[in-house]
Amino acid sequence: MITEILILLISFVLLLAIGVPVAWSIGISSLVTMLVTIDSLPAFTTVAQRMATGLDSFALLAIPFFVLAGQIMNQGGIAERLITFAKSLIGSLPGGLSYVNVVSAMLFGAISGSALAATSAIGGILGPHMEKEGYSREFGAALNVTSSTTGLVIPPSNILIVYSLASGGVSIAALFLAGYIPGILMGLALMAVAAVWIKRKKYPAGERSTVKQVLTSFLNAFPSLFLLVVVIGGIVAGIFTATEASGIAVLYSLVLSFVYKEMDMKKLYRVFLSSARTNSIVMLLIATSMAMSWVMSYEDIPQSVSAALLGLSDNKYVILLMINLILLVVGMFMDMTPAVLIFTPIFLPVVKDLGVDPVHFGIMMVMNLCVGLCTPPVGSVLFVGVGIAQTTIQKVIKPLVPLFIAMFIVLLLVTYIPEISTWLPGLMED
Repeated sequence: MITEILILLISFVLLLAIGVPVAWSIGISSLVTMLVTIDSLPAFTTVAQRMATGLDSFALLAIPFFVLAGQIMNQGGIAERLITFAKSLIGSLPGGLSYVNVVSAMLFGAISGSALAATSAIGGILGPHMEKEGYSREFGAALNVTSSTTGLVIPPSNILIVYSLASGGVSIAALFLAGYIPGILMGLALMAVAAVWIKRKKYPAGERSTVKQVLTSFLNAFPSLFLLVVVIGGIVAGIFTATEASGIAVLYSLVLSFVYKEMDMKKLYRVFLSSARTNSIVMLLIATSMAMSWVMSYEDIPQSVSAALLGLSDNKYVILLMINLILLVVGMFMDMTPAVLIFTPIFLPVVKDLGVDPVHFGIMMVMNLCVGLCTPPVGSVLFVGVGIAQTTIQKVIKPLVPLFIAMFIVLLLVTYIPEISTWLPGLMED
């Protein structure tokens, strides 16, 4: 048992260390572990079979559709209208562009379901404006990177669909409802840090918008905002499934982008191509992660980890803190999708034994791994945000630290006050 765990862990870390892509590292380390236990032909066959069957899920169809919808929104003028609306509401406050950055990222991230799309869209549009008004490039990049992750908690969220799959069928509708309050809390915490930074640096206030400008910007953004009502409302009301909702999101965003006259056939071709690339990477990650999850189950690794954690303490709060710390480290080296698929089967049985609601744990896990997207060495959102701002990670670290602390405080609140994430789903059940 210990031998298999060590082989899996060491081979995976070594492969990552020499630069092998994450998906290949997961698949190869799973195969190497199986080769220790059984003959080569059954080992190869089993891993390949588990990769194929891991993708054989109707719920997984939602992910490529939501990815495509996010790409269409990113290129279809939706982000710019949401930013204009947010700016008309709060842009006149001292340091208002900082708040606009956070609110825009929350809105666009929630609608697109993608932190990378939010980072590139919001950073590309707002970044130059912030720098022009005296904001440091590094502060703008740090705020953009961290606020973009709120869209992974606020529904619709692809990673919550992945968690539903990994957990054995936790309700997607319940997970979506559970993400609202934690996601908004995270956004408010980031705005609080920005407020302190603004006061110290004395950043300027923007021009006050007239009632007419606010109303006009709202009417321009309303069709985009209404997508959330259609998607989430339809899922919660039981009108359609998350997978069907993802198809509706694609159709809705496509029609909207043509109505806005921001999309043409040439641009649409590039959107389809980019979406196909993203989906191929995501699906390969899911396939190899599902294979690794099966290998770990076959080798009784989740049971061993569960026994080890419960052997250290039987206190629920201590166990949750240890899981949070482990996931924070994992998030620094692994992308969210494989992390959720691999560690959900390990930790979910542990927390269930302690009486933790699977919906609550799912939100806690996703919020935890959001921090990893903003940290080196693997933080994809961090690298995109820094690239768009044309600065370096070393310069962004200083303004990032207080934002990390704010995210961690909200994570602890969500961890130890389960009602933050379970209250809304509870209303649905009632």
